[in-house]
Amino acid sequence: MERIISFTHLRNIRDLGGLVTTDGRAIRSGLVYRSDSLHKLAGPHAAEDRERYAKLGVRTVIDLRHGWEIDQQGRAPHDTAPTWHHLSIEHRSYDQYHQSFEDVARFFADRYVETAEDGREEIRTVLELVADPQSAPVLYHCKGGKDRTGIITALILSLLGVPEDDIVADYALTEAVRPLLLAEWEASGAKPLPPGTGAFRAPARAMELFLAELAQKHGSVSGYIASTGADPDDLARRLRALYLDNEFVGHER
Repeated sequence: MERIISFTHLRNIRDLGGLVTTDGRAIRSGLVYRSDSLHKLAGPHAAEDRERYAKLGVRTVIDLRHGWEIDQQGRAPHDTAPTWHHLSIEHRSYDQYHQSFEDVARFFADRYVETAEDGREEIRTVLELVADPQSAPVLYHCKGGKDRTGIITALILSLLGVPEDDIVADYALTEAVRPLLLAEWEASGAKPLPPGTGAFRAPARAMELFLAELAQKHGSVSGYIASTGADPDDLARRLRALYLDNEFVGHER
């Protein structure tokens, strides 16, 4: 199935529905979305996108950006969801745009580990919100829908029991929309990007390294989640009850 939902201004919005767990249960469609920033829905130019977005029925939006990003870019329009939460999981800003990289995957993996360690409190709150039946359908986003959004997605999918290969593949889907994100950057009049820029790159190895680092530091992804003060078993139970189909759609792995 096509994972990326077609919008004119949102470049990287997708439904986690359809991904299958190791025990053969599928994530239900229409309940949990990841996206680039919803501030792109503001203004009369985005009226068609707003109409299309409204059909998703999103009840809760979680904005993972820094406060200064919201100040500069704007927040989601108020009618995008009845409930909006701001939870900046990234405590240290970094520049992926105006520098070139020999090993972009290693760079991003290191930044994701920093974010996971620094942002434990906010990450726990995000996971608790996503696991709350009152939140669904829920959408969480950062700026480009890749890094902070990718970290949260990896944790949710791990708790749901999605195989690591599929978690990595979901992260790497941003590479498919990278040309659109780069074109958007250029159209904004921002400073030109250098050759070898890491902007909007999503190499599969970055997510592989990040998950391996969490496992090395904490014994497992669940061990990391426990380090946030959350109960990973309880979170997994609630997430699976809320988001997984009861029927089995594939063979156990």
